[in-house]
Amino acid sequence: MSAVNPEPSLGELFGKLTSDVGILVRDEVQLAKVELTETATQAARAGGMVAGAGVAAFVAILMLSAAIAWGLAELMPIGVAFLIVALLWVAVGGVLFVLGRQRLQATNFKPEQTIETVQEDVRWAKQQTN
Repeated sequence: MSAVNPEPSLGELFGKLTSDVGILVRDEVQLAKVELTETATQAARAGGMVAGAGVAAFVAILMLSAAIAWGLAELMPIGVAFLIVALLWVAVGGVLFVLGRQRLQATNFKPEQTIETVQEDVRWAKQQTN
């Protein structure tokens, strides 16, 4: 009569634990990569907005300033007309810059979900060893 031992040996349990931890670590690394990619994409978009604000302000100053200033020059001295137009476009560029900077600062570079799941994994592993 052969005795069947339904409980796995310590070596088998350790092997399973090692395998499970390896899988868990790979999954956590993959999750971290996904989160960081999403965060980097958001940061790139915000940075693009700041750069776009600079380009838009520059192009607007070049293209519209001359036309508006020449129109205002019919009502006032030409130097004052150009100064007014320049200050207007500086204000527009400043507003766009501030909005882009706020979005960039609001970007969270911390992989919150990964941190949370790693903490859960640590708690689970501690429970398994008790």
